[in-house]
Amino acid sequence: MAKSNYDGNSIAVLEGLEAVRRRPGMYIGSVGTKGLNHLIYEIVDNSVDEHLAGYCNEIKVTLEKDGSATISDNGRGIPVDINDKTGRPAVEVVFTVLHAGGKFGDGGYKISGGLHGVGASVVNALSVWLEVNVKRDGKVYNQRYERGKIMYPLKEVGTCRKNDTGSTVQFYPDGEIFEKTYFKADAIKSRLHETAYLNPNLTIIFENKRVAEEEVITYHEPDGICAYVAELNKEKEKVHDVIYFKKTVDGIEMEVAFQFVNEFSENILGFCNNIYTQEGGTHLTGFKSKFTMVINQYARELGILKEKDANFTGADVRNGMTAVVAVKHPEPRFEGQTKTKLDNPDAGKVAAEITGEELVLYFDRNVEVLKNVIACAEKSAKIRKQEEKTKTNMLTKTKFSIDSNGKLANCESRKAEECEIFIVEGDSAGGSAKSARKRRTQAILPIRGKILNVEKASIDKVLANAEIKTMINAFGCGFSEGYGNDFDIEKLKFNKIILMTDADVDGAHIDTLLLTFFYRFMPELITHGHVYLATPPLYKVVPKKGKGQYLYDDKALEKYRKDHKGFTLQRYKGLGEMDADQLWETTLNPETRILKQVEIEDARLASEVTEMLMGNNVGPRRDFIYEHATDAELDI
Repeated sequence: MAKSNYDGNSIAVLEGLEAVRRRPGMYIGSVGTKGLNHLIYEIVDNSVDEHLAGYCNEIKVTLEKDGSATISDNGRGIPVDINDKTGRPAVEVVFTVLHAGGKFGDGGYKISGGLHGVGASVVNALSVWLEVNVKRDGKVYNQRYERGKIMYPLKEVGTCRKNDTGSTVQFYPDGEIFEKTYFKADAIKSRLHETAYLNPNLTIIFENKRVAEEEVITYHEPDGICAYVAELNKEKEKVHDVIYFKKTVDGIEMEVAFQFVNEFSENILGFCNNIYTQEGGTHLTGFKSKFTMVINQYARELGILKEKDANFTGADVRNGMTAVVAVKHPEPRFEGQTKTKLDNPDAGKVAAEITGEELVLYFDRNVEVLKNVIACAEKSAKIRKQEEKTKTNMLTKTKFSIDSNGKLANCESRKAEECEIFIVEGDSAGGSAKSARKRRTQAILPIRGKILNVEKASIDKVLANAEIKTMINAFGCGFSEGYGNDFDIEKLKFNKIILMTDADVDGAHIDTLLLTFFYRFMPELITHGHVYLATPPLYKVVPKKGKGQYLYDDKALEKYRKDHKGFTLQRYKGLGEMDADQLWETTLNPETRILKQVEIEDARLASEVTEMLMGNNVGPRRDFIYEHATDAELDI
């Protein structure tokens, strides 16, 4: 591979850093745990870009004892020579100027992920301190910044072997910006493992040095996305071996691995330049439409679909499919609610072209596998037709119309962006909540007992369930269930849907059932960030002198006991035990309450959560709810 001229003048400068600390959400999405972890991903993505350019094969991510994070690689090392445009060392420009990076210059990267040159400077701006060390041309260079400001000029601090090159970045996130500064190890490990699957020649080492969490894990996946699909399907009954193809057309590379399993759902994960495209995009549209077309053509050629038969739908063809579709694009454009939807028309065109050619090549040689795939579509179409008939019959009967249970206390405002609806367990808590709420923007919907487990129920039972009908009616955006889609996120009447159940096993179970319903029939509610879990307190403590306070878990109570002698303790067995003022203060008031947004950071976690929420095993579902409760973040 010919080496490009990667030096100080490969760094193009577009604008300054002023706004980052003032509006961090614009750059990293949130100031909660997700945004905090995103700082690590931004630096890692820069190292992955070095790998994609052919110069780095190992990245190490360390969570240090002091709460900082260190990311090092064995790439070329960030350029240290003077950038002509600024008169400053290129590494300094990368960390202190927004939109400055090798992704813009002529001598930089052809393919890159991350924030396109924003990443390093944003991480610097949102850190108490950041230090960068660069090994390049036999010398070691160092510079330190504090809250984005340069503490001293770039200096030479040592020597190294000429071929020993790379960059090391260590930073400590700023507590003035982030709600918490404690990195979530599980999410980071999941993201790093995902990156290893997408880059089979890359080794990523994760080390956690934090007390009581110490571990070292090496992620190296030489079988790439084939191993990824195999991992996603490890507990499932496979219909055939993993099918893989990879090709480049017009400068766009497409890599696909897929496998059908004996299940009635699809799990298709899309990536562009190593970034998980949570909201899909043109690459997935091209793949799906061409896959459907090819299967229908083969079904007719084999006589499985007769002349009078309608084609299989896309959902028919994809039911049972697990797939990873990864493209590498020189100029990706992203849109959508979370800026994770690929918008390049040429990506869709190339994806369809490559998919069509490669599927025909494979299926012509593997007719038995083809027949098994078509059999999955046949089974899916048969069930779809039966359930569509049931659905039509039921929705035309007045007694099954999507109505309300009459207990919704709606809010006065009709501006969805300021409205929120609390789904409350039981009439008692519902009564308190209705009295406590802010009527203009807060709606209360009490539900009775545990709603139906929709995963194992037929569509007629789902639509006949009073609580589910009430929710569908209250949200206003319809519903979908795999065979057609009546769901429209734009019609959602509430910006926040807040599950407010008791802090016990029954409450966790109800949360699980509700999340399962959302995941299957209204997944966009979760992917667009509209679903939250309320965190009601478990205790109220009142000392002999001083003001009482609420405690949210046993750990907080234990700490309180150590610091206070003599106090009265009240334990809340349920929300119904709180009066209206207490409920407002602890759970409804946006300025004091604690909410946890139900969010999924990457494709591996999305797949695991889907499997957990929709599978047969109740235990992991309950653990999921408890884990979210302990990771609660302030919603202020």
